[in-house]
Amino acid sequence: MEKENQRCETLYKRVVNAAKEAIKEAETSVPSWVKSKIKKSIDEEKEVASNQLNNILKNINIASEKNKPLCQDTGIPIFFLRIGTEFPVNFPLRSAFEDAMELATEEIPLRPSIVNPFNRKNSGNNVGDKVPILNTEIVEGSNSFEITAFPKGAGSENLSKQWMLLPDEVNDIDSYIVDAVDKAGGKPCPPLILGIGIGGSFDYSTNLAKKALIGEPNTSDGCIGSLEDQILAKVNSLGIGPMGIGGKTTCLGVSIETASCHTASLPVALNIQCWASRTATKVLEV
Repeated sequence: MEKENQRCETLYKRVVNAAKEAIKEAETSVPSWVKSKIKKSIDEEKEVASNQLNNILKNINIASEKNKPLCQDTGIPIFFLRIGTEFPVNFPLRSAFEDAMELATEEIPLRPSIVNPFNRKNSGNNVGDKVPILNTEIVEGSNSFEITAFPKGAGSENLSKQWMLLPDEVNDIDSYIVDAVDKAGGKPCPPLILGIGIGGSFDYSTNLAKKALIGEPNTSDGCIGSLEDQILAKVNSLGIGPMGIGGKTTCLGVSIETASCHTASLPVALNIQCWASRTATKVLEV
């Protein structure tokens, strides 16, 4: 029994540390594809927009060099977990991520942003009721535990949308997305990355939209890939530009996740992400 308790305690500490390191990496850097797309856009923009993109790139480099958060809004802590059936989760999982966020908030440090929705009292450690948000997927036959940190800032989150469309509106999806981005203007700090969820149910479409933001956009094949490219071109033709000052680069990419849905409905969700597409993954094995 003592050996088993020690084993559980060791696993618990490993998960806490991996989650803390994932959030630290996510808060202080962006995936390489983000930098590549910004660099490419600099050469395509006129001087004012190009200067804004250069400033964003400098911000990214300084944050990485100094191990400091990319943005003062260090976001709401969200994790996507892929847990193998052979990985022994015989410890309090939520407590591990609460401990990780408390440590990360102090060590990085992070701005405390988590409050009670009614009295707005701040917890002070980025932990609250059902926060961190844990999205869990079970992987059959695997002995690994994959932790993806995805801190989401409120500026872009607040401009996100969800629609319950009719099935015959499937060809109008791009119009709803482009209109929402047009109305958002410069508020979500463009250039943006758009995560889109199509199908599932009311709530699941929004989960798909957020999950779509984890990987590199505009990499899908077939009709989904064509729709991603179509939306990207239409959004960039709006002329909102970097930080809303005008230009060709309103959006860096579009990513779509889909699921089957009820014959009578067509759920569509748009999760808007600013240029600071913060995500990092750590993998544990036993």
